[in-house]
Amino acid sequence: VQLQASGGGLVQAGGSLRLSCAASRRTFSTYAMGWFRRAPGKEREFVAAITWSGGSTAYADSVKGRFTISRNNAKITVYLQMNSLKPEDTAVYYCAARESSFFHTEGGHYDYWGQGTLVTVSS
Repeated sequence: VQLQASGGGLVQAGGSLRLSCAASRRTFSTYAMGWFRRAPGKEREFVAAITWSGGSTAYADSVKGRFTISRNNAKITVYLQMNSLKPEDTAVYYCAARESSFFHTEGGHYDYWGQGTLVTVSS
């Protein structure tokens, strides 16, 4: 499975962005998906995840209430809607797919990764 992330860019604090992650294979619809990020000089961290059906989601405490993960299996795409962005959200954002119907919050449990898309939030 190949994953193509897009939608990053430069936004002012308080603004919004929507990231997309398009998969290359229909079997994507059976995979759990996650978003992770790596800020400059920091370790990769979990952001959000969603089950194959979209029926269950999870968020890092730092983004809860501001970010929303969703998916459209017909379009084999997962989204991350980011609102009320803060400078500390600046990072490269990666989408990942797990060959399981249920997600995990640790990146080591994911099987496929996208190339990343840069989000920069200015103060």
